[in-house]
Amino acid sequence: QVQLVESGGGLVQAGGSLRLSCAASGRTFSSYFMGWFRQAPGKEREFVAVISRFGGMIDYRESVKGRFTISRDNAKNTVYLRMNSLKPEDTAVYYCAARSGGSRTIAADYDYWGQGTQVTVSS
Repeated sequence: QVQLVESGGGLVQAGGSLRLSCAASGRTFSSYFMGWFRQAPGKEREFVAVISRFGGMIDYRESVKGRFTISRDNAKNTVYLRMNSLKPEDTAVYYCAARSGGSRTIAADYDYWGQGTQVTVSS
C-alpha cells in the first residue's frame, strides 16, 4: 500500500512557475513508476509526465515538453513536477500516481493516487 500526498499548487500568473511535490509513504517507493496527471473542469484526466523507478526513463505529454520537468528523490520518497512558463490552459487539479506495471500514460494502469492539488494560471 502506498499513500501519496501532493503539495505546491496555487495561483500564478501566466509565464510564472510552480513546483509540485508528491510525498509517498512506505518503503517501496523506488519500486514504482511515478506519474503526474491533471484534470480540468469538465475534462477527462490526462497524462502529464512519468518517471521510471530510478529516473532512467522520462516522458511528457507534448504540450508541456520544454516547460515541465519531472524528477524524483528516492531517499526522500518524493516526486516533483517543476512547471515553468505556465499558461492558462495548464489550469487543473494535478494528481500524482504510482504504478508497478502497465502503460505509463493511461490513468487506469496506475495503482495509487493522491488527493490532488489545484493549479490555477491567470491570464
